[in-house]
Amino acid sequence: MKIPQLFLVLIFFSFTGCNQEPAEELPLKEVFEDYFLIGAALDNRMVLGDDPKSLELAEYHFNSITPENKLKWERVHPEPGHFYFDAADQFVNFGEANNMFIVGHTLVWHNQTPDWVFLDDDGHPVSREELLERMRNHIHMVVGRYKGRIHGWDVVNEALNNDGTLRQSPWLEIIGEEYIAKAFQFAHEADPEAELYYNDYSLEIPEKREGAVRIAEQLMEQGIPITAIGTQGHYSLDWPSLDEIRNTISDISALGLDVMITELDLDVLPSATEYEGADINLQVELQDELNPYPDKLPEEMQHKLAERYADIFEIFADNRDEISRVTFWGVTDGDSWKNNWPVRGRTNYPLLFDRDGNPKLAFYAVVETVKN
Repeated sequence: MKIPQLFLVLIFFSFTGCNQEPAEELPLKEVFEDYFLIGAALDNRMVLGDDPKSLELAEYHFNSITPENKLKWERVHPEPGHFYFDAADQFVNFGEANNMFIVGHTLVWHNQTPDWVFLDDDGHPVSREELLERMRNHIHMVVGRYKGRIHGWDVVNEALNNDGTLRQSPWLEIIGEEYIAKAFQFAHEADPEAELYYNDYSLEIPEKREGAVRIAEQLMEQGIPITAIGTQGHYSLDWPSLDEIRNTISDISALGLDVMITELDLDVLPSATEYEGADINLQVELQDELNPYPDKLPEEMQHKLAERYADIFEIFADNRDEISRVTFWGVTDGDSWKNNWPVRGRTNYPLLFDRDGNPKLAFYAVVETVKN
């Protein structure tokens, strides 16, 4: 969607110039009320009250929330037999107080899972039966605690390589392919009413998308509930193509499942590698040429980001019957994990609100897709 240049210029000056207070924007949740849920990931600083501006924006603009880290295994269950729910409880309380759709993230993942989960007291891999029991206990404890309160769960996260094969994680190596079905089974046992999702990045790569479709098909063939496939949406200004975004939506919805964009952001910085994905283990040394906008995003790049967001949201709006939720991974640019991945210490600008909590040109471009 090519946004008229005059429109962009007028909008840009409407929220940057003349020392005027901008008019209060219509909440995104109202803009997209007839389209899909619109959400954001909340980090610990927000939930614990250390970032009131982002929390205020979340309350005003979003009707769905996802915890960025606070329900991952290493945070909630770092040691055998010890669960820590304080931050997660506050997250859920905030969502309930604001009548939000609350997502739990994530139950089974190869990252941010303590080593003890996979090892016995002597440091050797546990048996298949023991690992299944540890998985079942964890899922029943976590999902069971929030039964009827957390409405949907990312049950299994990032189980695929980019070629569509299953990742060689400890889950796969010890349990085998059945670990995915078992995770969904245990989550359904713990809360039969909760929505259950498979979540992954780069599903816009056809081979990887085919792998996600196979996972869903196998679950459905076994009669194991799955509600949706979440495509994370960690995009850039030139990847993926708009056609592959459309194809991803089409291929998932063809299964009869909901489509969810679960972790949306748009990287505006130069690519540090040829890798397209979101593997958090990837790290690249900071170099000046990889951090070209340490102080602010130039106007030209503001326009490019706005046009890219408009193109993507036009696709989302056109497919609103297939998409049930769009969630941004963070609230403001300052919250974003993209400031530290894959290059720690960069200044990135991937979201709709700047570091001061002000709406960017991209915000208005997204809203305009619905008006058109």
